Amino acid sequence: MNMKKLLTILFLLPVCIAAGQSDIPRFLDGTWKTEIDGNYEQWNVLNDNAMKGFSYKMQNSKIIVSEFLDIYKTANDVIYSATVLNQNQGRGIEFKLTKSDSVYIFENPNHDFPKKIVYRKLSESDILVQVSGGIQKSYEYLMKKQHTSLNLTDSAIANPNYDVELAGKLGADDYGMKSYILVILKTGTNQTTDKAFISESFRGHMNNINRLVEQKKLIVAGPLGKNANNYRGIFILNNVADFDEANELLQTDPAINSGLLDVELYNWYGSAALPEYLPFSDKVWKINP
Repeated sequence: MNMKKLLTILFLLPVCIAAGQSDIPRFLDGTWKTEIDGNYEQWNVLNDNAMKGFSYKMQNSKIIVSEFLDIYKTANDVIYSATVLNQNQGRGIEFKLTKSDSVYIFENPNHDFPKKIVYRKLSESDILVQVSGGIQKSYEYLMKKQHTSLNLTDSAIANPNYDVELAGKLGADDYGMKSYILVILKTGTNQTTDKAFISESFRGHMNNINRLVEQKKLIVAGPLGKNANNYRGIFILNNVADFDEANELLQTDPAINSGLLDVELYNWYGSAALPEYLPFSDKVWKINP
């Protein structure tokens, strides 16, 4: 398949994660019940740099979600983001990690309440949560790990169209999502004016794109419009384990290997069904670019 015809579908979530050692509280993975009000927190580890979660309660055998949660690593910080339904115009409130070991402290001194959220691991099945700061009263509560996960047959969350074989084939999690690597291509440091060399390198660039598509390692590619950041285009890499493998793969591109293009890498969480559009991309072009 010629990648010039590849649709540049890009549904970016607000989680862009740079490389680095993981500092996320993996011990949160699972379902937890709070002792004070019977509410639940569900957390899932996406990769070494990101977690997703949500808070909910059970009402008449239905799941009522009240808050969406994210923990992710940026280039410099680990961020805890809480998005409460029907508050703050749907925007998340961010707290920065200030301490991590068996105690994870997230702080936002500019927020009214809370200013600090603490997750303290007491054991494999117990976590103490402390919420404090501002003019409101501070409080804490114990969360107990549940040995049964959400009832996925519940009509409030279950998908009647769920295809277990397709989900397994695509590597989808329970939310129909998976992790990819987003590559931002930008103008490189090689400022040569040798037109023959540039032409040959970018011909190799296109040939390499087609090769990676055939290997099912590349599923989205396309140029970006003119911008102040000198960003030239994007790739989305599929079935690539980590940034080391991604960099090794990208060095097979002559334009990148020669420095005509540089790259920035980010973990990206998107629909596991994204690669399924590829067979159709070769049926919608009319003129060969």
